[in-house]
Amino acid sequence: MRLLHFDALNRLILTDFRGKSIPPYAILSHRWSDSETLIEDISNGNYTKREEGHVKLQFCAEQAARDGLLYFWIDTCCIDRWDNNERSRAINSMFQWYQNAARCYVFMSDVSTSAATETAPCSDWEASFRASAWFSRGWTLQELIAPVSVEFFSCKGHRIGDKASLDRLLHDITGLPLAALRNCCLDQFSTSERRRWAENRTTTEEEDIVYCLLGVVGISMPITYGEGQENAQRRLQAEIEAAGSAPSIIPFSRNESFVGREPQLAEVEAALFSNDQTTTTLAIVGPGGTGKSQLALEVAHRAKLNNKSCSVFWMDASDTDSLYRSYASVAQKLGIPGCDDDQADIKQIVRRCVAELSTQQCLLIFDNADGITVRPSGSLFTSEAAAVADFLPQSKLCSVIFTTTTESDTAEALAPKNVIALLELTPDTALRMLQNRLTAPLSSAGQQDAMHLLRELSFLPLAIAQAAACINASSVTVQQYRAQLAEHKEAAVEYSNDLSKGKRQESSLRNTVAATLFLSMSQVRHSSEVAADYLLLAACVDRKDIPLDLLETASPQAREDAIKVLDRYALVTRRPAESALDVHQLVHYALRKRLQAKGQLHEWIQRTITQLLQVFPDNNPNNRSKWRRLLPHAQYVLSHSQRDNDERLDLTWKCAMALYSDGQYKAAGELEVQVMKTTKRVLGDEHPDTLTSMANLASTYRNQGQWSEAEKLEVQVMETRKRVLGDKHPNTLTSMANLAATYRNQGRWNEAKKLEVQVMETTKRVLGNEHPDTLSSMANLAATYWNQGRWNEAEKLEVQVMETTNRVLGDEHPNTLTSMANLASTYRNQGRWNEAEKLEVQVIETTKRVLGNEHPDTLSSMGNLAATMANLASTYRNQGRWNEAKTLEVQVMETTKRVLGDEHPDTLTSMANLAYTLWSQSCHMEAVALIKLCFHLREQVLGGQHPDTQSSLKTLDGWRAYLREGPS
Repeated sequence: MRLLHFDALNRLILTDFRGKSIPPYAILSHRWSDSETLIEDISNGNYTKREEGHVKLQFCAEQAARDGLLYFWIDTCCIDRWDNNERSRAINSMFQWYQNAARCYVFMSDVSTSAATETAPCSDWEASFRASAWFSRGWTLQELIAPVSVEFFSCKGHRIGDKASLDRLLHDITGLPLAALRNCCLDQFSTSERRRWAENRTTTEEEDIVYCLLGVVGISMPITYGEGQENAQRRLQAEIEAAGSAPSIIPFSRNESFVGREPQLAEVEAALFSNDQTTTTLAIVGPGGTGKSQLALEVAHRAKLNNKSCSVFWMDASDTDSLYRSYASVAQKLGIPGCDDDQADIKQIVRRCVAELSTQQCLLIFDNADGITVRPSGSLFTSEAAAVADFLPQSKLCSVIFTTTTESDTAEALAPKNVIALLELTPDTALRMLQNRLTAPLSSAGQQDAMHLLRELSFLPLAIAQAAACINASSVTVQQYRAQLAEHKEAAVEYSNDLSKGKRQESSLRNTVAATLFLSMSQVRHSSEVAADYLLLAACVDRKDIPLDLLETASPQAREDAIKVLDRYALVTRRPAESALDVHQLVHYALRKRLQAKGQLHEWIQRTITQLLQVFPDNNPNNRSKWRRLLPHAQYVLSHSQRDNDERLDLTWKCAMALYSDGQYKAAGELEVQVMKTTKRVLGDEHPDTLTSMANLASTYRNQGQWSEAEKLEVQVMETRKRVLGDKHPNTLTSMANLAATYRNQGRWNEAKKLEVQVMETTKRVLGNEHPDTLSSMANLAATYWNQGRWNEAEKLEVQVMETTNRVLGDEHPNTLTSMANLASTYRNQGRWNEAEKLEVQVIETTKRVLGNEHPDTLSSMGNLAATMANLASTYRNQGRWNEAKTLEVQVMETTKRVLGDEHPDTLTSMANLAYTLWSQSCHMEAVALIKLCFHLREQVLGGQHPDTQSSLKTLDGWRAYLREGPS
């Protein structure tokens, strides 16, 4: 849970309290407007720009202060809407958060009163109070019931009263029992009665009228926006009924229109739990659009219905992140300790899940498993080459189903004895499927037309679903639909002529889907130009997890109306937590080919780049969730864009900076090379933007240990800037400092020192002793002294830097904290452990408070303190200090893994530090295993010649020799 507060300098601070004791806080209840302050506004310091949101924020902070509360919570500011997993957890936790609040403030934006409301006659304000839209909203139900203290305020912040003093009036307005308003235990009311409390309320999303009841009825379940209110109600009822049965997660409701596939359904059910030795594995295979997931979904619901003691878990196996999120949800459902802690190692959570599942009867369904391949070792891997070994429970009580295409090797590798192929539907089955999906029954003549249509659709389930949706939405007969479809068949065939002869079946299926798609698109265009444009934009980005914020709109309601049109025509699928859309791969392919055939692809690619630039953030670490979701889309569109222009260059640059911040230096470098070449060609070799691009590429090379490449670029940049800008220009001095850093990392101390002394003396003379650039130059020179072991000279400079930054910038400024960390490092190398520890504890506490637990500087400071504790332990032979060091290092490693990724250089550094501590504690085998993993990852990420890679290899060889031969 995150909370807000204003510090002593009136800066708005967002603090993450995960894993820590949560202080007393106030919580805001309000109706959302189109101008709410968002979490990214807080992170970027732009929280005053949205007028309505800022008014609410200021009101909540001031009222909390009057009530003696430092911290406060506002949903729009404290939940990262770009993190689907977080949003789902937040919805399931919302009731508890309101229940635990010290005060709940209801801000009634449509109620205007005087300052003397509480003493004025009710007649002066009661009418507008009764008429407030706040009482009609679904989410405000739990916000009224859950908190002990609920206070009502007008749009001007004037207090109207509280839940206790207004209970009779609130009862009259809402119809809620007085006992519920007075915080009596809700268990005294039946579940049916509690569900009725929301009957006359409304929500923006139709599913929310169900989700807003989760806390009220005491149920937790996955959030799946786009499923519709009816399906959500069925799932809620199923969760209530299953409260006493085995835990399960089936995020999609049973398809009441499911027909056909009876032989395959029987084959799957007969094979389940058939292996009397170990886990039974099955694979459902078939081309896209043949109904693999629908068959697996029917199996899941039948298994749960027929055996209450069997757990059924649906796993999204389309990519690594999705699979990890699925396992995190399973862990939460199973009540595995630590699964709610975002700092936990997700792979450890997976291992705990697998161990737990191996002890009970369970069915796991890995949907869309094309992203999983099997290496010769038998371990599972994803296409991203991230190891996810031992994902499967090993027990005769367990069965696993994979859905995958016929092109995938997964089927034969994972289920060699149980591969169930989905061929085309039989005519009778296809007719039943179409009839089930049509809203109007078919006449005898209509059935004959339907059979002709089904042959034209190749009996493909995806095409049948789209055809039925189009017939329903357009209110046409099957005969009329066939006539319209004929007009689009020729265009559908045109785009697939380039397919190889070995893909005739796939070509036919793509043509079929394309024809139905093009007809649906023409109908959509008549209904909503905006909806049609959304679909074409979706064709230019990755087809999965397309954020709604990427869709240009005049208002959120206009966007929602357009999406509903696409949903009505079965052209998109809503993603969990209402934030994104998916497009089927065949639809995505057909859209792109259609744009290409009409000569419009480059135009739409450019429009997409323009829209991405509007939402793609800078590389501030607080924006990490946002850029990680947008990166696949930006990279996709850039990979298909051939035209150089300013916007493409800007987006390429933003992607490079995001990748750099994530430690993906190789990918960042590839984009930076593109930027550099383009700026050179368009702007010339000496243009400031060209030089900046060269300097950034050099920095990336430096982080990969490619010293020669970095040095070559940095020398060019420095010499050009000297010639063009002069020796004293700040950009020239920066380039000299960068080159010095490269020399320093190569151990070329004298060359580094020569440049750094020049930079320091020039900045002092030109900018003054206290300018940030001067202090930075002093710190760089101190780093060179430090590397030379000239501790006294390093210390002298570092003390000056720390004292000056503290005085000029304040004790909480990042530069001050960095200078303190540098001085502590010098103390540590001098064996002055206590002085080092004192500084590092200050740095940790301040960075946590100011920057948050997950900021890279916080993690770095924790690692430094761990190193100090390790050295203290070594000096005093105090085993307790080793344990403190190990605890910190484990925390640093797990957090960097989660925040930065398993392969980020900072994660690998924390892994190496933990290995050294384990070795010092005589945990030799654990230490060797960890440093071995660290070496292999560094070799993969940084390259075999990087100093860090070589260091870990040297350590690994030394430890192995020690274990073989003993101490020398």
